[in-house]
Amino acid sequence: MIQRFSTLVFILLFSVHTQAQTNPAPYKQTPPPGIEIPAADRVELETGVAELGKEIEALRLDLKEKPTLLELLPDVQIFFNSVHYALKYNEILQAREIPFAKTQLKLGLERAKELRAGKPSWITQTGLVVRGYVSRLDGSVQPYGLVVPASYQPNLPYQHRLDIWYHGRSDTLTEVNFLNDRLKNAGQFTPPNAFVLHPYGRFCNANKFAGEVDTFEALAHVRKHYPIDKNRISVRGFSMGGAATWHIATHHASLWAAAAPGAGFAETPEYLKLGTNEPMPSAYEQTLWHLYNATDYAANLFNLPIVAYSGEIDKQKQAADVMARELKKEGIDLTHIIGPNTEHKYHPDSIPEINRRIDSIVAQGRNPVPHRVKFATYTLRYNQAFWVTVDALDKHWNRATVEATIKDATTVEIKTNNVAALTLDIPSGLSPFAIGQKTAVMIDGQNLAAPAAFSDHSWRVQLQKQGKTWAVKTDAPATLQKQHGLQGPIDDAFFGSFVMVKPTGKPAVESAGVWVKSEMEYAIKIWRSQFRGEAQVKNDSAITPADIANSNLILWGDPSSNKILAQIADKLPIKWTAESIQVGNQTYSSSKHIPILIFPNPLNPKRYVVLNSGFTFREDNASNARQTPKLPDWAIVDITSTPSPRSIGRVVNAGFFGERWELQ
Repeated sequence: MIQRFSTLVFILLFSVHTQAQTNPAPYKQTPPPGIEIPAADRVELETGVAELGKEIEALRLDLKEKPTLLELLPDVQIFFNSVHYALKYNEILQAREIPFAKTQLKLGLERAKELRAGKPSWITQTGLVVRGYVSRLDGSVQPYGLVVPASYQPNLPYQHRLDIWYHGRSDTLTEVNFLNDRLKNAGQFTPPNAFVLHPYGRFCNANKFAGEVDTFEALAHVRKHYPIDKNRISVRGFSMGGAATWHIATHHASLWAAAAPGAGFAETPEYLKLGTNEPMPSAYEQTLWHLYNATDYAANLFNLPIVAYSGEIDKQKQAADVMARELKKEGIDLTHIIGPNTEHKYHPDSIPEINRRIDSIVAQGRNPVPHRVKFATYTLRYNQAFWVTVDALDKHWNRATVEATIKDATTVEIKTNNVAALTLDIPSGLSPFAIGQKTAVMIDGQNLAAPAAFSDHSWRVQLQKQGKTWAVKTDAPATLQKQHGLQGPIDDAFFGSFVMVKPTGKPAVESAGVWVKSEMEYAIKIWRSQFRGEAQVKNDSAITPADIANSNLILWGDPSSNKILAQIADKLPIKWTAESIQVGNQTYSSSKHIPILIFPNPLNPKRYVVLNSGFTFREDNASNARQTPKLPDWAIVDITSTPSPRSIGRVVNAGFFGERWELQ
């Protein structure tokens, strides 16, 4: 179990910690550098990209008055992007990919022609289909693959089952290779009459961070265009996809009918043998493992049927083994299918057994209002299970739990730990409570009178704790406090729309300006290479009220060089002048240090500002289990130290803000 430290011990540890304390072996670039494309092929590809790009822009103008058709333009853009980016970033990795790219340009032109004619055949096509959507994160067009069942017919009232399949790790899974595979390969699991969604997941991240958002954006796009039964959606995957399944299943357990992870990993420290194969990282980095360790969220599988698979001699059997251990603590015995004498693959006899179980579970469908809910979390990023939503914690990164039980037609019993506010919300038509009678809520031994069910058979009550006393609440908090989507850490800013804000002024410290420029360029580059989008970048003078209203602002520079930062500097908890950086009663010289932090934007507290950081893991991530947050809510970095593929440099102090965004 990860040790918990007091605030004092955190500060002492943070003040001496050096992230660049080890010298890891040279990392492997992902994706790897591409080949030299033969001149004739390059000319053909560049000509095709230009032709398709020109047609896309013409369609954008010509379909302005036809929004239903214009909405389908991303289905054309995915083919442009795959080849355009492969050429731009030297990502044709093998000679065999050149014909893939040529085929995709032809498919793009065919779709463009159909779209112009108002006859987009692919939207009713069965079999293997690739489509695209515009992501709210960075405005990029992201692809996904679908297996559309032969039984699908548009406009019929029948709703289909959908399985989400998470792909394994491939450092060469560029857009060209992803689309090529999705146009040719249905995958190992294609249940009859079911759709199968193959998310790209923004490349190779086990569907975490922007890759996690991709699941829900792709799923929303599929559900908008196809008749999907929301109560018969399951999550599945193998290897890195198994890791993704453990993560998505435990963190979003109430959304799925079933889960079927195969191999993969379920947490960071044990899988990587940290403390044995290499030193343990900082205390705050260990704390941040609570964001993605599926083992910490095992209790959430109480209402989600799960069938795990491992090869008997696969080292990744460790994932199911540690999850079985944690589930046992919750009183749950894991169903674990083990392929005899099998390494890293499905045993042929195991596949029908997995299918038999998952098919039976999905046929029953998800119960949207179970009478008993068990929920665990460490952060308000993950705050909901069925009809229970946690609105506030006593303390982030300590384990919080809720056990809620509908006892009878008028009574709910709730037991909580480390929870300061919650909402109980049952949708229309699903309330089990008696109409016309007040509901009694028994919470942590206290009895509260709650509203009766409404006439539409919905029910809702909000509860808040003051000290140790619970009460029914009716208004939103008047003061700044951590809440879902505004709780940190730094990486949380990249779960929503963001804009990189480039300074146009002169920095107060020239060396700090050099560091900022280098890190900003790195953040833009690594967003593309690791999350397959192009970060939106604007000068500080070009930021609009719409940017402030709709996006998290990633502010680069200092109060002298960045106009937006100058407007809000006196409203941030860390004070920064040309001479010094003050964190509580500790002072650091501005000539040698830079502050990094996340905080609700004083210009719009519903969005974040981040100072001088992109997402915090870097390029050296040979295992996806390393792709975890590396910095908490704030940090002070020594800019005389050298950043590396694993570290931003020497972190001289770092920590978490409190529940009201105060320094601790």
